[in-house]
Amino acid sequence: MPVLRQWMKNFGAISMILGLLLAVTYLPPDNSLKEATAGGALRACVPPSYPPLVTGEADQPGIDIEILKELANRLHISLALNRNDAIGRDFNPRNWGLNRAQCQIIAGGVVDSDQTRSFLETAPAYGKTGWALISPQSVSELKGLNIGVLTLVSGLDRIGLATYLRNAGAKVEIVRTPEDLLAGIRTRKFDAGITEALLATKLASDAQWQAAWMPAELKRHGLVFGLWKGELTLKRAIDQAMKDMMMDGTIAKIMARYAGAPLN
Repeated sequence: MPVLRQWMKNFGAISMILGLLLAVTYLPPDNSLKEATAGGALRACVPPSYPPLVTGEADQPGIDIEILKELANRLHISLALNRNDAIGRDFNPRNWGLNRAQCQIIAGGVVDSDQTRSFLETAPAYGKTGWALISPQSVSELKGLNIGVLTLVSGLDRIGLATYLRNAGAKVEIVRTPEDLLAGIRTRKFDAGITEALLATKLASDAQWQAAWMPAELKRHGLVFGLWKGELTLKRAIDQAMKDMMMDGTIAKIMARYAGAPLN
């Protein structure tokens, strides 16, 4: 009798698994790549301006825009941009008000974090970001310094940064634009500035200042493109194209046109 009960238990488990597998066959097929190809365009949601990822300038549109153009080209379709003011204004991508009808890919400050992955799939990381400090001279400690902080990339930990600066004894003022940050440092309103690493290297390079990563306790993340969950065929095609672009040096060339010397 115990043998029979165990057999029936195993049979029930196997039947449940087979039933689930059978149910999967009735799910609608993933036509995301086919739909993008048929539509003739890769629809991307981006912020109006998110330098150096999105600049809004025709001659140098930004790192993400140039990568997206090359990505669409490799998929043999065009690129259609849908600019959305909400991207990056909130820490949580769920609050950006995006949907599949607006875009198939999301760019302009998406970082590879647990929070992002709870909402989106992500393409392979093409760069690294985090908080970085810029200043005319080397900074050994932050205690007592006036620091301008520009928090454009939403996925970076703003709360962690604020806690770190408070514990370090720095005096902090939030600024709205890269121009405000530069002006504050040039007029000595700020002793130094903190912003996203790619932007920091660009600003420091242009001004002939120094740029350095903030301490490792402030997490660093990969820069990625966001994709909708379940659109596997489109994701696989994009993943492969991104890997090819990294292997043949295309992404490195694009990055070099916008950023200063990479941070060590």
